[in-house]
Amino acid sequence: MHTTGLQGKNALVTGSSRGLGKQYALDLARAGANVIIHDIRDSSAAEFNEGASGHAVAEEIRQLGVRSAFIAADLADPYQVERLIESAIHELGSLDILVNNAGGDIGLNTPRPDPNDALDISIDDIRSVVERNLLSTMYACKFAGTHMRNRKSGKIVNVGSVAGHVPVTNGIIYAAAKTGISSYTRSLAEQLRLHDVNVNCISPAPTYTGRFLATRTVSSEEGRSRLQRIAQPEDMSNIVLFLCGSASDALTGETIVCWK
Repeated sequence: MHTTGLQGKNALVTGSSRGLGKQYALDLARAGANVIIHDIRDSSAAEFNEGASGHAVAEEIRQLGVRSAFIAADLADPYQVERLIESAIHELGSLDILVNNAGGDIGLNTPRPDPNDALDISIDDIRSVVERNLLSTMYACKFAGTHMRNRKSGKIVNVGSVAGHVPVTNGIIYAAAKTGISSYTRSLAEQLRLHDVNVNCISPAPTYTGRFLATRTVSSEEGRSRLQRIAQPEDMSNIVLFLCGSASDALTGETIVCWK
């Protein structure tokens, strides 16, 4: 893991009580950053047996010798997002890094929309997927980006998906929302370029997490090469750390697509 300059940095990782977000948060903390843990509720970590609670993850972070706290917020509500950013800044004193990890192909009342195409999907599921991916990212960038613009410093890492870069027949709304995140990243990066705030995006490949295993059937990967197999969380986390660290200081407006 190659990263420098994160000692004493203050980070917020959305959706970080579980899954990839938890991996990002732990690795940022191991690199020296103070990290705010977030999820929609404290108990979210236990939904797919990925942890005891959001507060437990924050305590795990503190055991690494950095500061941490858990803050709950529903990112579909812009006013809760504003309070989340304000609370993170109040807790840590400033915000240097925002990783917009929260999201997923989440139905309003089901783990995934069903049906999950463009025509038969319910209106409520369309709204749920767009709110929890594209709109939540925009809200967090608005409030955290304003803080970083005023400080003339910061790193924003938005999280898309490889699904946003290929045609799909399942998860069409999710893929469209993730495509929107890449486009939004390019434009936000241009707006913040004058203020020395980097905005980039990672589009992860399919990655082993509790939710991934609970909502998909995984076939045997015997005989597949390393670059063909489903990714491990640390594979994606190494790229996020690069985007948060000084090695990416000259990079902005880009999307790193992790093809598999």
